[in-house]
Amino acid sequence: MASTLSDPISIPETQGAQIRDLRRLVQRGNAKLVGPDGNQIAIPEPVHDLLLMILKNLQAGKAVSIVPEHQQLTTQRAADILGVSRPFLVRLLENGDMPFHMVGSHRRIYLRDLLDYKRRRDAARYEAINNMARAEMEAGTYDKVVLPEGAEDE
Repeated sequence: MASTLSDPISIPETQGAQIRDLRRLVQRGNAKLVGPDGNQIAIPEPVHDLLLMILKNLQAGKAVSIVPEHQQLTTQRAADILGVSRPFLVRLLENGDMPFHMVGSHRRIYLRDLLDYKRRRDAARYEAINNMARAEMEAGTYDKVVLPEGAEDE
């Protein structure tokens, strides 16, 4: 068992069949928990959805961590999540692209703020790619190879 909420949990391969069966059972909907005294309670929909996501990832062999959205992250951890360097992340923070606060002399970022920035960044990237594809379609060059001047076609 994990010692803290955010410690990754993985399932040994020997329990793969149990996870698969449990996932199938939960996917049917209207899952209930049964207490040791036989008392039953329906699993609320948000918990049901979370359980399905956990089971899907465990079945795929991925470790799972549950982290509260108010979790504070170091700049290195936040940079790792975004897939950028720590100095690049610090520039984002100093430019006001993402909120942060100081703990002593160290910058800290709340997970919810990091994920909000990531959603905005990903949406902007998606829009930029769509705009580029649209411009290429309008120019008639989307499916054509355009060679630089002086280059020869094979």
